[in-house]
This record gives sequence, structure tokens and C-alpha cells, in this order.
Amino acid sequence: MKISKATIGAALAAGVAAAVALAPGAQAQGAGTLAKVKAAGVLTCGVSTGVPGFSAPDAQGNWTGLDVDVCRAVAAVALGDATKVKFVPLSSQQRFAALQSGEIDILSRNTTWTLSRDTSLGLNFAPVTFYDGQGFMVPKKLGVKSAKELNGATVCVQPGTTTELNLADYFRANKMEFKPVVIADLAEVEAAFFAGRCDVYTTDASGLASTRSARAGNADDYIILPELISKEPLAPAVRQGDDEWFNLAAWTVAALVQAEELGITKANVEEQKKSDNPEVKRVLGVTPGMGKALNVSEDWVVTAVKAVGNYGEIFERNVGRNTPLKLERGLNALWTKGGLQYAMPIR
Repeated sequence: MKISKATIGAALAAGVAAAVALAPGAQAQGAGTLAKVKAAGVLTCGVSTGVPGFSAPDAQGNWTGLDVDVCRAVAAVALGDATKVKFVPLSSQQRFAALQSGEIDILSRNTTWTLSRDTSLGLNFAPVTFYDGQGFMVPKKLGVKSAKELNGATVCVQPGTTTELNLADYFRANKMEFKPVVIADLAEVEAAFFAGRCDVYTTDASGLASTRSARAGNADDYIILPELISKEPLAPAVRQGDDEWFNLAAWTVAALVQAEELGITKANVEEQKKSDNPEVKRVLGVTPGMGKALNVSEDWVVTAVKAVGNYGEIFERNVGRNTPLKLERGLNALWTKGGLQYAMPIR
């Protein structure tokens, strides 16, 4: 039986259509996330259930933190208004399904960029907003000085995280035993540690600093051990298959870093528009073209920086040396200052 080229073509087209329909988040994308956000007049951002310095609500329900400011910057670029954000607190187990289903437009929630997440979960990651590593926190009274002394310890950890996998790998590699205390809810796992249900709490080092800083009056009773046992590049994520939205999210993060590189701050951004520097003029939209490329206003970087500041300002305000977390820039310094933060050219 001879099969016509038309029949083969139709079959191939049907197969491609079926594959697209089955792709994670394909149905949720519809006409495109940017169009959806503009129509709704609000950006829906998935955040943690409460990690001070990164994403946490205050007593009035106002969200603050580094991850929060990233979402506000994206809203400023997409909608021209950084206040048009709805924050959706998500557990580590809820976060990916919420993004895949279209419940949220962007996930900005201390999430590690990994190969499996980038591929099998149907995600695209924007540039890294915080270079981190997994660590261990213990009560000072235990007298432990190194993670190599934790053989036989009970360890509090959240399930469905890279933290859980790294923990098992580290103890196995060092021929040590441990007893996991696995608790899904962030507040509950922290409460279990401080109540003495486990000897050790493990998560990203930034999260440990955040958790310890919240212990009013007795933060000094806990120490973070010196070992970092993993690479944890934390980055915002969007759904695959929507290049327009991915470009907007990725270049918003890059613009915050680029602004710091160029000395553009929340306080001087308007004055910088008068600069003779061709790169500054291009970044701030005085020389047009970059906004059109993203399908947003030409002054998109101006709007974002006026709302939240450049990357350095965001870092210092939320997690820096003068905050309860007291974090040094370290790997999150600009590449010109020994760090890893490096913006792709906006040109």
C-alpha cells in the first residue's frame, strides 16, 4: 500500500501537536504569559512560605526580600508598576506544579537551577540571583565544629528538595550514618530543630542564616558549620515554550546586574539618563531599541531600577551586612570584584 506524502505530513503534524499539548504548562501558556499578565493587570509570583531576607510577609502582610524584589522588578518591566504583584506562598513540594499549571507566572523562591529541573519539569531559569551552597546548623552546646563530626546525628530536612539528595550523598561519601527527620512544612521543620527533635538542620546556607536571624534573643546559641557541601545556584523560573516571557524575565535580572556594573542606582537613575556613555544611554532607553525587542516600554530598566534599585542595592537591603542575616557579597559580588555576578550585554 502506497502512502502519500500528504498523509505522512498530516501524521507528523498531528504528532507534533500532540507533543506540544502534552508538554508541561503548554495549555496554561495560551497566547503567552506577557499578554496574560497585561490583561490581568497583575503579575502572580510564587514565593516561599517565609524565608526572611528572601521572601517573607511582615505583620501587615507586606512581602519583602530579595526574591520578592526580583518579582517586583519583573512587574515593573511588564506592567510599568512594581506594586502590581500577587504573591503566592508555596512549599517546596507545591512550587513546580503551581508553575506548570499556570497558577503562577513566575517562581522566585530559593529554587536551585539543576539539569533535571531544567529539562524534565519543563522549566526555564533566568540568570542566577543568589549563588549559594548547602550547609549545616547545630546548637552551640553540642560542641560540634565540623560537619565531619556528625556521624549518627539526626538531621531535619525538607522533602522534595536538592537538600535532601545532597544530604544523603554527603553522608554516604564520608562513610557516616544519619537519621533523617523529614518534614514538609518550612515552619514546622524549623520548629522541630529548635525544639531539639533533631541535632542538625540542613538547607542552603542563606536559609540557615535567615532562620537563625529570626531567633530573637538567642541566635548566638546556634552555629553554622564551615562546610558547604553543594553548589546551589538559586534562580527564578518560568515555563518552557514561552520565549517572549522567558526573555523578559531573564533580561530583567540581567538589567539589575548591569545597572550595578554601570553605577546606575535608584537615587541617580533619572540623572544617568543624561549620560554621554553610549552603553548607559542604550540600557536606559535614551537610545531606543532594547524595549521594542522585549515588547515593553523603552524605559523598562529605568522603571525597574526606580522601583527596587540595582542588584547590589537589592542584596544589601535584604540580606547584606547591615541586615539581621549579615551576609557578605562573596560569590554574589560583581565579576569585577571577585564574584560571579556578570550581566550579558544589553545591546
